[in-house]
Amino acid sequence: MQDLKGSTAFVTGAANGIGLGICLALARAGVTVGMADIEAAALDEAVAEIRTIAPNSRGFVLDVSDPAAMHRAAAEAEEAFGELHILVNNAGVSAGSSPVAGVSPATWDWLFGVNVYGALNGIRAFLPRLLRHGQPGHIVNTASIGGLQVNATLRQGSYAATKYAVVAITEALRLDLEDTPIGVSVFCPGLVHTTLDQSARRRPQRFGGPEASPDYKGAQSGISLLPAISAEEAGARVVHGIRENTLFLLTHPETRAWLEERHGRIAEGFASLERFRRDYHGAGGR
Repeated sequence: MQDLKGSTAFVTGAANGIGLGICLALARAGVTVGMADIEAAALDEAVAEIRTIAPNSRGFVLDVSDPAAMHRAAAEAEEAFGELHILVNNAGVSAGSSPVAGVSPATWDWLFGVNVYGALNGIRAFLPRLLRHGQPGHIVNTASIGGLQVNATLRQGSYAATKYAVVAITEALRLDLEDTPIGVSVFCPGLVHTTLDQSARRRPQRFGGPEASPDYKGAQSGISLLPAISAEEAGARVVHGIRENTLFLLTHPETRAWLEERHGRIAEGFASLERFRRDYHGAGGR
């Protein structure tokens, strides 16, 4: 999708942070945006802002973890906009830096419900509509740099677990759609100015209800690890990636060293395998 002008998009988690930054970048590129979020009041303010650039944009109050609600939103968006071209599964939540063994079952359900099933629900509801008209389209799933490694300082293992899943889903989806006009990207940002640390305050009752923001161990250290970029820059990065049909959309060159360190640990696993095979087979398999 080189020229986005005149196309339509549906973005979840659109009321603030990265989602709003993506909507702003899309609107500036001439895209009409369907903006979805679970917070109605914040969504109204965000829609009013985007309409100053893309006047036909509109909001959809949506809990992405509810598949029926996602299908209703897709039908309403298609009725409102006609053909749909871009889907951005951006809504995400975090439980902070709790040890993985200390995360409650309800919190795990919430994390996977929003971060993983939210993306899957979006794909199931919107992909048939993106394919139906046969025109170029694009799907972006927001993961995180945490979807490619678990940072030893930040220790957000439960969040990373869901974002690893989003990365795998996106890689598989890109293979599934390689013979179609639909491009696929996974957005893996580093530190961005967002309200992710307040996501527990927006937790639905069926997942335990709202609560105070959890502890983010190493949050201050995390700020020193990377320079935070604005949500507006993050949104512009996504639009650039859509135009280039890049699979992995990254934001911070500093994180390359993090991934190389992780890959080094994987390489050590293969070195260990070589030692095992030498010892095992050298002993006749005993």
